[in-house]
Amino acid sequence: MNKRRTSLFFFILSMLFFYIPLVILIVYSFNNGKSMVWKGFSLRWYKELFMYSDNIWKAFRYSVVIAIISGLTSTIIGTLGAIGLQWYDFKGKKYLQTLTYIPLVIPEIILGVSLLILFATIKFELGLTTIFIAHTTFNIPFVLFIILSRLEEFDYSIVEAAYDLGATEWQALTKVIIPAILPGIISGFLIAVTLSFDDFVTTFFVAGPGSSTLPLRIYSMIRLGVSPVINALSVLLIGISIILTLSTKSLQKYLIK
Repeated sequence: MNKRRTSLFFFILSMLFFYIPLVILIVYSFNNGKSMVWKGFSLRWYKELFMYSDNIWKAFRYSVVIAIISGLTSTIIGTLGAIGLQWYDFKGKKYLQTLTYIPLVIPEIILGVSLLILFATIKFELGLTTIFIAHTTFNIPFVLFIILSRLEEFDYSIVEAAYDLGATEWQALTKVIIPAILPGIISGFLIAVTLSFDDFVTTFFVAGPGSSTLPLRIYSMIRLGVSPVINALSVLLIGISIILTLSTKSLQKYLIK
């Protein structure tokens, strides 16, 4: 009983440490003043965010577009790669499986520097394309292992039965395998989109002039002092995250049924 109470206490404590800063952030996004001193309720900073912050929305659009495109690309590559690693035998398979773990443990700063050196060596201009390549590069391993964990629970005899009934490899892939692992594919895509949208370190090294994503834009604003507009933007992003999370859970429950 004491162990349960202790565990519950630390759980509540950890949740408080996580949610209290968010509550403070939300409250002060409605503060009429620029400082942390409460000056009264106001929508001033939301008005400024929506009407006078073109640079923020430009960076937001870049982040969304790159996140979706790199998420889709890494999901397709990661799904096909996971199927190949799980069900096909080929020379060097074990070494390839080991290599796929490495990007998960390499610090982002090393990945960013190495990609910067690569682009400089081949004289590839830094910009949105290099950000897309970088994000796809570090997203693929995450998607790969999410799909692999789903495939480990998959009964391959279903695929063999499809072959016995005359299905081609493409038909087995699109009508049997993909529908069965679709919840895992969706999870992998959402993880990839989140990692891409939120990435700062790698993006910092491979972004060119005029290609700032939202994290880079927020960083440049904070260097000049914390602006209450960032509080309003953060609340908006929290709201979007909650909506996406609830929608995803509902979709996954529907797919599982």
